[in-house]
Amino acid sequence: MSFSRSAAIVGAAEANEIGYPEEPVTALQLHMESIKNVSEQTGIPISDIDGIFSVNMTSEIAEHLGLHPKYIETTAVGGCSFEIHVHHAMAAIHAGIIDIALVTHGENGWSQRKIPGGARYPRNETSPAVQMSMPYGLFGAPSNYAHSMVAHNHRFGTTPEDFAHIAVVTREWATLNPRAVMHSKDTHEFGGPITIEDVQKAPMITWPLTMLHCCLQTDHGGSVIVARPEIARSLRTKPVWVAGAGENMSHSNMLEMGDFTQTSAYLSAQTAYEMAGMGPNDIELALVYDSFTLTAGITMEMLGLAPRGEGYKLWRDGHAAPGGRLPINTNGGGLSFNHSGMYGMQLLIEGYRQLSGTAEDGINGIKGKQTDARTAIVNGTGGTLSTTGTLILEAD
Repeated sequence: MSFSRSAAIVGAAEANEIGYPEEPVTALQLHMESIKNVSEQTGIPISDIDGIFSVNMTSEIAEHLGLHPKYIETTAVGGCSFEIHVHHAMAAIHAGIIDIALVTHGENGWSQRKIPGGARYPRNETSPAVQMSMPYGLFGAPSNYAHSMVAHNHRFGTTPEDFAHIAVVTREWATLNPRAVMHSKDTHEFGGPITIEDVQKAPMITWPLTMLHCCLQTDHGGSVIVARPEIARSLRTKPVWVAGAGENMSHSNMLEMGDFTQTSAYLSAQTAYEMAGMGPNDIELALVYDSFTLTAGITMEMLGLAPRGEGYKLWRDGHAAPGGRLPINTNGGGLSFNHSGMYGMQLLIEGYRQLSGTAEDGINGIKGKQTDARTAIVNGTGGTLSTTGTLILEAD
């Protein structure tokens, strides 16, 4: 029995309020709202869920839902964890261990600043990774990714301005998404369309990365349900089939990264393509991690959707934009839609919406956001360009 298409994503939903809420919320609240919403969307009672997949909070989530799951997953490898959760859920369903899997994430990247003692995760200042990295100026995501930007510029002759096209086009998609933080001036004072000059003149974060080369930090809760085929075909929602899945890693500490211009996505994608029986030429939509403009540009090269050193051209030449031949990050991405800290869940939700034809319903998007794609590649990146999870999704 083929592993490919042995399970489907049957629903995807977010928490009630995402982005920058006026009143701070907890990560657990974001989880619970999205779980309730996806249950109502699909018509699957919460009591029917027999596998729970989440980062760190799985037992607490099960307790709050009153469930005794047959499968408990806590893989936590950064922003790609949720793509990997779908991979593992698919395996558990294929093995006959469970029938219905809940993949869920809640992260109050914005609210935790306002909650006393609300830091999301304790920081170990004396960890070996920190001790090894700090003397070389590697501390915090922007300083790490700045090194990769400089390496790419040196090796391929690219410039920060080349990557600025990614921010500009991604913002264009955000203007079609009413839930995007940067949808318009009404949603944020810095919202609405931007130009290359805006990106280049934005405040410097870590040279050569200005603020608009960097992702947002917001609140987000999201959940998807993965089910076996017999159940998927019986629901009122449309199934989106998991045709291929792969995962890989290249390093943990960035000092061990063999090539600052290459991630393990070329390996996780290879596994996913082979499982799906597809290749880059079969892909009609790409949803890729964009913690920084650099991340998205390099990822497209790793996925075989652009030559090495030329990923940015997909945005520069209009291919990634609304109406382009290969739409990328149609929700507005982590750069302009939402980025709570680990962005892989937002990728899954948008992938489901696009391939189920529900991305333009007045809540998830306005005219022009819904594409006609039938296949999509979803790639999450975790750590410091460290771990990757890749899914090939296919419309029913």
